[in-house]
Amino acid sequence: MKLVWIDATLRKKVLFVFFSLIIFRLLAAIPIPGIDTLELNRFLSNNQFFGILNIFSGGGLSNLSIIMLGVGPYITGSIIMQLLTMMIPALKKIYSEEGEAGRKRFTQYGRLLTVPLAAIQGFALLAILENQNILTNLTAFDRITNLFIVVAGSVLLMWIGELMSEFGIGNGVSLIIFAGIVAGLPSAVGELIFTFDVSQIPLYLVFAVVGVLVVAGITLVTEAERPIPVTYAKRVRGMKMYGGGSTYLPLRVNQAGVIPIIFALSILLFPQMIGTFLARFSNVIITKISHILLAFTQTSVLYAVSYFILVFLFTYFYTAVTFDPEALSTNLQKNGAFIPGIRPGVSTSSYISNVLTRITLLGAVFLGFIAILPIIMQHLTGITTMALGGTSILIVVSVVLDLMKKVDAQISMREY
Repeated sequence: MKLVWIDATLRKKVLFVFFSLIIFRLLAAIPIPGIDTLELNRFLSNNQFFGILNIFSGGGLSNLSIIMLGVGPYITGSIIMQLLTMMIPALKKIYSEEGEAGRKRFTQYGRLLTVPLAAIQGFALLAILENQNILTNLTAFDRITNLFIVVAGSVLLMWIGELMSEFGIGNGVSLIIFAGIVAGLPSAVGELIFTFDVSQIPLYLVFAVVGVLVVAGITLVTEAERPIPVTYAKRVRGMKMYGGGSTYLPLRVNQAGVIPIIFALSILLFPQMIGTFLARFSNVIITKISHILLAFTQTSVLYAVSYFILVFLFTYFYTAVTFDPEALSTNLQKNGAFIPGIRPGVSTSSYISNVLTRITLLGAVFLGFIAILPIIMQHLTGITTMALGGTSILIVVSVVLDLMKKVDAQISMREY
């Protein structure tokens, strides 16, 4: 830790992230015009859906700030672009075969897609808030102005997140979500103290034990690796012999990190948002559709099953997109390396792919279980105030571990 502040480059990266988060929290405190504060507090206190949405806004939704959409549209745009790579070969070629320039083009497409997605999500959200009498006495000009403000706020937050990734340490978008969760801890602790009930001490202890086990489990699975032995062939050049050493390929049990959770949550936000928006109409068919979508709550079995399945699928999907066994096999062959007992080329690629599939199964099941654990605990104990804790803990622990790894990598590079 001392080296972080001694090394000038590393210190600048850490301070850049720190001041970026300060700017983010200042933006989260600037509200849009026309808010009825009392109605807003009443509405948020009785709505778990907006509690989840508030996580993605980094706490900006709790006071309807100019960045109340948060990084949600950017994440959704990234998901859509990743899905399109599976269906459009040209996009996959740009992402995986054109190197750094191709990835920059791919990222640019995701940025452009963020704007219309932010406009759609912002329009729906503002319409919901106006329907709940939280935004009052608005003219057509006020509505258009608010829409432009929240879209611009989302794009600004996307830009800040990317600057943090480029000039700081860690993933900027994940750090923004992390900061929003951490910023809500003081009020959550205060509420817990205010509602403390002596008769509920055994339940509090159970939640504390489960929390410790969850943190330990997330750390264990995130750090777990499956080493694949690799041997380098001996080469003779002149009168000297080179190579012949042995090493290993560390395949992580959870290659995707926290991304599947973020992807799954961003997808699950849409049914309730659409249902809440449609609830304002009086048409019989639309009303029935709205009731079906609104039944998709955070406490329902359907939500839990869908959450688990999405996390499971996104874990495999993101691993498949970011890890290419064929490219790894080709690089090993070019460098004169091989896996003992496995032929180079296609056999090596198939072997690595099979190992990765098996270990990812464990990581995907674990992530899915941790994601729905708060819902299970809520059904078992009947306590709803801690229902959102599992997702928050998962994101916080994963982001902290990722940040620690990147700091250690920077320190190791400086030492060498």
